[in-house]
Amino acid sequence: MRINSQDQTIKRNYIQKYRFLIREYEEVKTGAHARYRYVQDFYKAHDLDRRTFRKYYNRFLQSGEEEDLLPRKRGPRWKTRRILPQIEQRIIEQRHNGLNRYEIVSVLKGELRDKTPSASGVYQVLRRHGLNRLRSQMKQEKRKIIKHKAGQLGHIDTHHLSKDLVVEDRRRRYLVSVVDSCTRIAWVEMVQDIQSLTVMFAALRMMNILKVNYNIQFEEVLTDNGPEFGTKDSKRKKQHPFERMLEEMGVKHRYTRPYRPQTNGKVERFWRTLNEDLIEGTTFETEEEFKKELEQYIYYYNNERPHQALGGKTPLEFLNPCPRIT
Repeated sequence: MRINSQDQTIKRNYIQKYRFLIREYEEVKTGAHARYRYVQDFYKAHDLDRRTFRKYYNRFLQSGEEEDLLPRKRGPRWKTRRILPQIEQRIIEQRHNGLNRYEIVSVLKGELRDKTPSASGVYQVLRRHGLNRLRSQMKQEKRKIIKHKAGQLGHIDTHHLSKDLVVEDRRRRYLVSVVDSCTRIAWVEMVQDIQSLTVMFAALRMMNILKVNYNIQFEEVLTDNGPEFGTKDSKRKKQHPFERMLEEMGVKHRYTRPYRPQTNGKVERFWRTLNEDLIEGTTFETEEEFKKELEQYIYYYNNERPHQALGGKTPLEFLNPCPRIT
C-alpha cells in the first residue's frame, strides 16, 4: 500500500522548477539570455511575483541549500509565541461577558501589563474556541453589569446644572455622583467645573463618606470615557489625577463602551430621579440653599425612599443584609 505522506513528488517538482528559474534569472542578469533582455520580461513570461521570487532566491544564495527553495510553514513555531493556557482561560471568561477583543486586551492589561497579548492574538484564541462571533447570550451579559456585593462596583458620573438654578447667579455648576451598584446607595457633590483635579477630589470625598457612613469600600469603579476620568494615552495615565487616585487606593477603573451611556445606566437613572424630585422646574435663592436641599434629598434617597429595583426596599434597608467587600 502506498504511503502518501512520504511522497516527495511535489517537493522534487518544486525544486526542479526553481533550478530552471534561477538559471534563467542569472542569465538575464548577466545579459547572456537569448530571449529576455530585461528582468521584467523574465517575470512576465513565467508569471512570477518579483518579491516572492527574490525571497526564495535570496534564501538560496545565503544558505546554498535547495531545501530553502521550498515554502516554509507559516506562523509561530510550537510553544514559541503561543498564549499561555491560563491567559487563554481569562480571555474566554471575558468573552462570555460579551467583551470584544479590544476590550479584553484593555481588561488584561491591568493584570498582565507587558505580557498582555495583542488584539490579533486574542482573536486567534477566540477563533480557536469557536467564540469569534458574539452569541445573543454574550450580548445580553454585556448589557447588564450585575454586582452582588456592596462596594464591588461603583458608578461615577458628572451632570450639568442649568444656569437658571440659582436666582440672579447664572454661573455654570456641575454635580459629581457615585452610586453603589448593589445597594444603590448614592452620594453627590456640587463642583464649579469638571476639570480632572476637581472631579478627583470630589470623588475622593464621596468615596470616603460612603466608607465612613455606610462601610462601603469600592473594589471597582465604572465611568464614561470623558477626559475628567482618564486618558487613552497609556504613558500619561499615571499623571492623570483621577487615574492616579484610583491606583493609589487599589481600585480598578473600568470604562463604559463609547457612545453607550446605558452601560452606566444606574447612575444615569439616578440623575433622572434627582432631576424629577428636586431640580426640574425649581429655582433657589442662593447656592447654599441648593446645597442644603441636595444634602437633605440624598439622606431621603438613601434612607427613606423605596426603590423599585430593590423590591420596594430603601437602599439602606437593602444594604444591611447585603454582604460587603472586605
